[in-house]
Amino acid sequence: MNFQERIDADLKEAMKARQAERLGVIRMLKSALKNVAIEKGGLHFVLDDATALGVVRKEMKKRQDSIESFEKGGRPELAAKEKAEAEILAAYLPQPLSEEELAALVAACIAETGATSKKDMGAVMKLANERAAGHVDGRALSAAVSAALN
Repeated sequence: MNFQERIDADLKEAMKARQAERLGVIRMLKSALKNVAIEKGGLHFVLDDATALGVVRKEMKKRQDSIESFEKGGRPELAAKEKAEAEILAAYLPQPLSEEELAALVAACIAETGATSKKDMGAVMKLANERAAGHVDGRALSAAVSAALN
């Protein structure tokens, strides 16, 4: 079952269970996936799983930005709604790496590239991004690489 088929199955399940909030988020995600598919190759184009996960990450980032804005603006009820949507989206993302796993990944990438200073950060980040394969946020990865190279 590919990613888009999983979304379709979850959509049907949410409809049957009458889960309005989950249904709304899944419909939004399905729409975002369809828009990207149309951009890439037309109406019947099927996205690969990596591209689909990228769309989910983008939607997740939107939610996180909204949560931050709403909390700064004194709107806790809207922030809570966005948090609930983010939790639903998080179910579609792979499990994030623990701090120990992230540190080990960064150390291995530094050793493999032979990096010794901050000027080598680009090469380390490229390799680390390939190896992490979406299991870690870009900011967290960058911070870990930067700290390891200092």
